[in-house]
Amino acid sequence: MARKASNLAVAKAIMSHPGILLAKPSLNLFLIRYMRKFTVIDAEGRLVLHSHLPPLNSRAYARFISEHLIRKSNGPSHAQIGVTNACPQNCEYCYNKGRSGKVMDTETIRAVIRELKSMGVFWIGLTGGEPLLNGDLERIVESIGEDCSAKLFTTGCTLTPLRALDLMRAGLDFVSVSLDHWNEEIHDRVRGFRGAFRTALRAIEMFMNAGGMHVSVSAVLSGDMLKTDNVEEFLAFLRRLDVHEAWLSEAKPGVNAHRTGEQVISERERLDLIALQDRYNKEGGMTVNYLGHFEDREHFGCTAGHKMVYVDPFGELSPCVFIPMTFGNVLEKPLRDIYAGMRSRFPVEDRCFMNTNHGTIGGRYRGKIPLSAEDSLSVMDEVRFGPPARFFCLQDR
Repeated sequence: MARKASNLAVAKAIMSHPGILLAKPSLNLFLIRYMRKFTVIDAEGRLVLHSHLPPLNSRAYARFISEHLIRKSNGPSHAQIGVTNACPQNCEYCYNKGRSGKVMDTETIRAVIRELKSMGVFWIGLTGGEPLLNGDLERIVESIGEDCSAKLFTTGCTLTPLRALDLMRAGLDFVSVSLDHWNEEIHDRVRGFRGAFRTALRAIEMFMNAGGMHVSVSAVLSGDMLKTDNVEEFLAFLRRLDVHEAWLSEAKPGVNAHRTGEQVISERERLDLIALQDRYNKEGGMTVNYLGHFEDREHFGCTAGHKMVYVDPFGELSPCVFIPMTFGNVLEKPLRDIYAGMRSRFPVEDRCFMNTNHGTIGGRYRGKIPLSAEDSLSVMDEVRFGPPARFFCLQDR
């Protein structure tokens, strides 16, 4: 159940990172204003602003301060890793559809984690496919360590109470169970899997009963839900589940079915979701964490390919999970070298790269994703980036 952290606990957590005083006053003021948009949740002792940042009282958050606020690391801060491409569900908007190749083994994944951390990553999301189908998932979580937050994105398929406990004991900080609608029939249809809805509800219950983790729902909002103003009804349903957070994103135009004008979110819809998040979070209780809010020009913007990276199950390095492009494969070339080439093409900006450039990317589509490194570079020759968002403007002054 979402429980507000005491002011004293939050103050102690912040004071435990005295290095933050070395950051620019303007950045500290920015962070204070940003934090006020949320209620800090006490999730089994973890003080959580939202699941896209490490707990405030963690070693991972201390690294965010020292490496990215103060030393201004040139490396990524966030990464997602596909630990398997296998999945029993067949989601309409899946960003991994069509990917293929040689799946990374456990030791390769662990090596990728070590390399990412050495480059500055303090938050790692484990995705797929369905990550629970990887029998070594606990070993992978354990290898992330206490100085880097671990978040699991899952449909809940195959989860057992014992597995939930094992993942908690391995060090999992956050888990996000996929649930896209309050209507069982609609959710199952979108997921292409009969029983997806009930599987998700059982998984939420098992993770909550395991304790020791921050439990959220990861929801992909359809164009239909946005246009019928049903998001508030959905949030009311999620609140009744007693989860800590609703992690929201619109369906991204990474697949052909979602590249039409009707499916791509409008600026008005995005701003309405930001206003809804701010209004909802003032009430306390379950946190609403909308990706478009984090990426807004007044906050952190889009950091794909710069501060955010994605290593898919086959080792392809992409700017983020939603951008079907590769700049190289970690099975063939050092991750650090691939990242350096990609980062040189991706400055941070004040808008979602995929929402803006899906037409150009779609024009290179040859029936297989991700786009080849050659086609990806060709796309980058055409795109134009917006200015950086407020956080990076302050950091660069």
